[in-house]
Amino acid sequence: MDAVKTTNLTKFYGKARGIIDLNLTVPEGEFFGFIGPNGAGKSTTIRTLLGLIRPTGGSAEVFGMDIVREKKAIQSCIGYLPSEAVFYSGMRVRDVLKLSADLRKTDCRAEAGQLCERLQLDTTRKVDELSFGNRKKVAIVCALQHKPKLLVLDEPTSGLDPLMQREFFSILRERNQAGATIFLSSHVLSEIQRNCQRAAIIREGRMIACDSVEALSKTSAKRVTVHGEVDLNQLSGIRDRQVLEDGISFLYSGEMDVLVRQLAAGHIADLSVAEPDLEEIFLHYYTDGGDTK
Repeated sequence: MDAVKTTNLTKFYGKARGIIDLNLTVPEGEFFGFIGPNGAGKSTTIRTLLGLIRPTGGSAEVFGMDIVREKKAIQSCIGYLPSEAVFYSGMRVRDVLKLSADLRKTDCRAEAGQLCERLQLDTTRKVDELSFGNRKKVAIVCALQHKPKLLVLDEPTSGLDPLMQREFFSILRERNQAGATIFLSSHVLSEIQRNCQRAAIIREGRMIACDSVEALSKTSAKRVTVHGEVDLNQLSGIRDRQVLEDGISFLYSGEMDVLVRQLAAGHIADLSVAEPDLEEIFLHYYTDGGDTK
């Protein structure tokens, strides 16, 4: 069964674009990444899937259940972590966790205790006194303590220090290995690369790519860094030029022998040719509509 399936899912806010004709399938048990810059439509997609907002057009199912007609049943089997967590003022952490569990009519004390210990979360403190990172930990425990079949995480690591990020993803991998589906929305590309099997890229409300992370990362372009003086004005296949103090760095997708001949005509003190990092590759999906050749 598919954990998530959308068919031409569309959401407009009046005349403003949310998402347009989104066709997405996430099989049950997958660790899936959802990538896009701010305003691309990631949060709109998530809120529509959760039944928090109603789609303008198209349809979607979660575990075979329609997101409009069966949203209460869907919400009962999902753990949702919003990008920003807000709690009732004056409550202590333990009370927030109990309220979340009570709303689901589930005794989560044992699981909540283990999660709080691993995330170093003090349950005696009032939520008003917590830092942004500790509020995020409270939201993580609320999302995970009932052991949901599907975890929907919207920018989950903002505010967490590196050690807590590592522990958080360790917990997610354990849940995934136990059968839970993970839907991770993020613009931190290293998180996607290290943890996800597949990913979709959304740009201006439309999905422009969906494939394995390995396939999305492939490109023929190379990152070339030249220290010295060289004339590249007649050379095609160059983009993303970055002027250095003593040279230039750029992405090159042309013939390598042509580049070498052009460089040989200049005065080169040092030269490096490397694979571009994942962030550079995805940047061109955002800015060039997916042309990474």
